[in-house]
Amino acid sequence: VQLQASGGGSVQPGGSLRLSCAASGIIFRTYYVSWYRQAPGKQRELVAGIFSGDSTNYADSVKGRFTISRDNAANTVYLQMNSLRPEDTAVYSCQAVRGSVAYWGQGTLVTVSS
Repeated sequence: VQLQASGGGSVQPGGSLRLSCAASGIIFRTYYVSWYRQAPGKQRELVAGIFSGDSTNYADSVKGRFTISRDNAANTVYLQMNSLRPEDTAVYSCQAVRGSVAYWGQGTLVTVSS
């Protein structure tokens, strides 16, 4: 099983990025898939998640700015991030959970700075 996260980069405040988490070895649509982030010196926090039934949940800090979605054919989950702020700077990682099984992808760095 492999989760491949990509799409990070540097962007100015107010800009946008789209992160991708592509899975191999599992059928993504049967898992709860989420994005976490960890900023320097801070604890890892849940950013957004999408359930197998496609309902979603978001951290209050990103509601209205970030959107999580799933492409079942591509076995990929996306995180569209708009109106980015400096405080969104972090390493973003994806996780897939089903029951007691959890898989993590590697992180992708998002830097928001002027």
